[in-house]
Amino acid sequence: MTDRRCVVFDLDGVLVMSEHLWEQGWKAMSADHGYTWLAEDTKACQGKSVPEWAHYLSERTGMDEHAAADGVIEMVGEAYDRGEVSLIDGALELVQAAATRVPIALASSAPRTIIDRVMATTPVGEYFRATVSSAEVAAGKPAPDVYQEAVARLGAISEGSYAVEDSSNGIRAAAAAGLTVLGIEHPLYPVDRDASDRAAGVFHSLEDVTAVLMSFLDER
Repeated sequence: MTDRRCVVFDLDGVLVMSEHLWEQGWKAMSADHGYTWLAEDTKACQGKSVPEWAHYLSERTGMDEHAAADGVIEMVGEAYDRGEVSLIDGALELVQAAATRVPIALASSAPRTIIDRVMATTPVGEYFRATVSSAEVAAGKPAPDVYQEAVARLGAISEGSYAVEDSSNGIRAAAAAGLTVLGIEHPLYPVDRDASDRAAGVFHSLEDVTAVLMSFLDER
């Protein structure tokens, strides 16, 4: 029987530590336009596509949506230019291990420019057979669209496949797409209870995720 399983990874907070950069960008852009960005705003926007969080920002600041998106993306890009973003410890080993067993893809809320940059400048890039930005599908996370598209581009099926996610909206999206989700939790951005309940487990290190994922993949 042909194995049509796959593993789909999120980017920010799973492979690279950059969640805080997006939050900093949202805060800075909001402050420049008289709005105080709060933790609940970050939670609402994490996992959303660029058009979705730009609309959210526009509603609260009165900014043009395109200007809001361009401004925040430029701030994040400048952080990349300064070398402030690197792979999370254990990310390369996790990707390598998964790719030796099944095809892997990326399903990220980051814009295409950031995705392509990470794929081109870090050693994980060579292992991915497909990458999808949520801006390229109808709806961002927590809708399942970006995960469904990633699975489809691999020619895989959701049943028996896995996702690695860190955000509550991302876990919800992957679970809604029918994947078994392994969560990774960061102290600054705890996973909501309802989201953690949809995951097979929420772990505190990528090493733990790797061990559990390999045990699942090796079951058949």
